[in-house]
Amino acid sequence: MRAGLANILKSLAATWLLFAVASPAHAVLPGAPEGAAEPASTETQAIEQSQDAGTDSRIRGRIEGIFAELPAFADVEVTVSDGVVTLSGTVPDEADIERAENIVGRINGVVTIENGLERDLSVDGGIGALEDLTERGTGLIELAPLLLAALIVAAAIGAIGYLIAGFGALWRRIAPNVFLAEVLRTAIRFIFVIAGLVIALDMLGAGALLGAVLGGAGVIGLALGFAMRDTVENYVASLFLSLRQPFRANDHVVIDDKEGRVIRLTSRATILMTLEGNHLRIPNSQVFKAIILNYTTNPNRRFEFEMGIDADDDADAARALGRQTLGDLPFVLSDPPPEARTEAVGDSNIVIKFLGWVDQREADWHKARSRAIAAVKVALEDGGFGLPEPIYRLRFDPRTGPLPFENIEKTKGSEPAPTPPPAKAATAPVEEDVSATDEIAQMVEKERQGEADDSADLLDSSKPSEY
Repeated sequence: MRAGLANILKSLAATWLLFAVASPAHAVLPGAPEGAAEPASTETQAIEQSQDAGTDSRIRGRIEGIFAELPAFADVEVTVSDGVVTLSGTVPDEADIERAENIVGRINGVVTIENGLERDLSVDGGIGALEDLTERGTGLIELAPLLLAALIVAAAIGAIGYLIAGFGALWRRIAPNVFLAEVLRTAIRFIFVIAGLVIALDMLGAGALLGAVLGGAGVIGLALGFAMRDTVENYVASLFLSLRQPFRANDHVVIDDKEGRVIRLTSRATILMTLEGNHLRIPNSQVFKAIILNYTTNPNRRFEFEMGIDADDDADAARALGRQTLGDLPFVLSDPPPEARTEAVGDSNIVIKFLGWVDQREADWHKARSRAIAAVKVALEDGGFGLPEPIYRLRFDPRTGPLPFENIEKTKGSEPAPTPPPAKAATAPVEEDVSATDEIAQMVEKERQGEADDSADLLDSSKPSEY
């Protein structure tokens, strides 16, 4: 018995030694530590050396069974030989060719695929496409109740937005001006309409379509923003001008080089009446960036003019006489007092600038300036100051020939001397009415009173102005 047990142990030892020698160097023995080398795996499936009988028929049957359930592969023929699948026939769409190959490649036992499928371009194939359209039309008919419900919900939400925006008096009370109130009302309408559209599409289960619509709207909005940059800038400028109120109605302003009286401020342009009585429309984007000169903000306005006296006259005395003359005029303000300044000394005269202030609410600036010029001129002439005309000195080159003055000297004694014209007596200037009667201002007021819709004007005298 002991001899038999020893023989069994020797046989087991020899078997284990033979297994250890025959195993690859990287094989892991039982009980080996972790991290020992493992056999490398291949990503591609190995092709068997032999194939069981009936494997090709089983592969073909499986493929034909799958294709029988798919109407697009009804005309596809399948041939299998040694695991090589050959597809032939036609399919309705180009994408079905790749689809068929993907299906066959997933079946176990397929070695490779010869894809000979072609798209069906026959008339029958086109009729099949019409059948698809018919099926889609049937689907739309079935979807009609849900579609109608989605439209009703969207219309109801949009109607609520229009109803809320319709409370014009409420929004005018909330907003600082009419223009901003209209902007808020438009924004509310837009938000409610978009919300109704989103909810309606969500009810239809068109989440992808909703994303496409919103994305397309963003792209379109960006493109329109660049294309309508001037329009958007003009719109924003109108909003800021309506908030800032840089001028009032009927103010006499100069916007850059455009002068006139303000008729109204609209959502697109500032309308002026020029001093010639013409309407002038300036885009608000230009008005917002322009330099604005307002003559009406301060009722006191200064006029000035220059006048020259003889170079031999006393400039200080002329300035004193001019100041006194301006101070005696009833329409010239005493505070600030009139002023006279020596500006320059020319070749034949001394230039003096006279300045005076008037209240535009009581005196017209242009009339007052004209009356003041006439009064100072008469006062200087009566005071013995000369108002010389320009004097030119002529120089003759000695190389030129003698001037023909002999005939003039000969005939000089035979003709009687001309009589000088009688001296004109100094007359006081005619008194004129210089009261403030601006016809342009009256025309503007008449037009504003005749305007039927006051909402078109964004100027509000009750709001603070940026003066």
